[in-house]
Amino acid sequence: MKIVLDTHAHTIVSGHAYNTIREMAQMAKEKGLEAFALTEHAPQMPGTCHEFYFQNLHIVPREMYGVRLFMGVELNIMNEKGEVDLPENTLCQMDIAIASIHGPCYKGERTEEAITAAYLAAMENPLIHIIGHPDDGRYPVDYEQLAKKAKETGTILEVNNGSLRPGGFRVDTRKNDLKMLEYCKKYEVPVTMGSDAHMDVDLADYSYALPVIEESHFPEELIVNTSAELLKSCIRYKRNMWKQKKVNC
Repeated sequence: MKIVLDTHAHTIVSGHAYNTIREMAQMAKEKGLEAFALTEHAPQMPGTCHEFYFQNLHIVPREMYGVRLFMGVELNIMNEKGEVDLPENTLCQMDIAIASIHGPCYKGERTEEAITAAYLAAMENPLIHIIGHPDDGRYPVDYEQLAKKAKETGTILEVNNGSLRPGGFRVDTRKNDLKMLEYCKKYEVPVTMGSDAHMDVDLADYSYALPVIEESHFPEELIVNTSAELLKSCIRYKRNMWKQKKVNC
């Protein structure tokens, strides 16, 4: 399997990562990537950047060192309604948007019913392209419902390499990823491996995610990391939903 892109990475502006945009782009070139996404933590994450940062991303070149950049955000899902922490008019400016549940930011109940409802509602948002690390056993989810809604809304589901790293704080991630992948196969839902890199050397490092993908015998044609065109087509699909839902972008 040839990996050509990474959909989830951070720079120093997220507050707990350690490289600049240029350093990440240089590493992407060294690793032979065609493209990668910088998805900084949205404003409710302690220590991250202000909304102004995201509003000003239009000044950042979308190509550096011959590598395509997708400038975006990792949103925080705040509650069971799937509400996130950037307004629609700012989200419209993002090349790509991940929505994730993070402990310091999620204010809803943590039952399977509530967490599943939060993810399903977030996927209805046509400005959200990827659900990030829905693998943490502390936030239980009905994976069949998750996969079915992802198929319905054209949302990509993530297998997060950082979640699978030994010694990580998320629980039961491997078991949960395998369960999710089975339903993604059943419903033909595209998935992405996200490095969740907070350091340049971790960009497009799938040392833990790839073995899980391989164990599940997941179809390569549904793995977003193998094709920049597949990622672009998923983003285009969501953009078509803007018109249907009358999102003013």
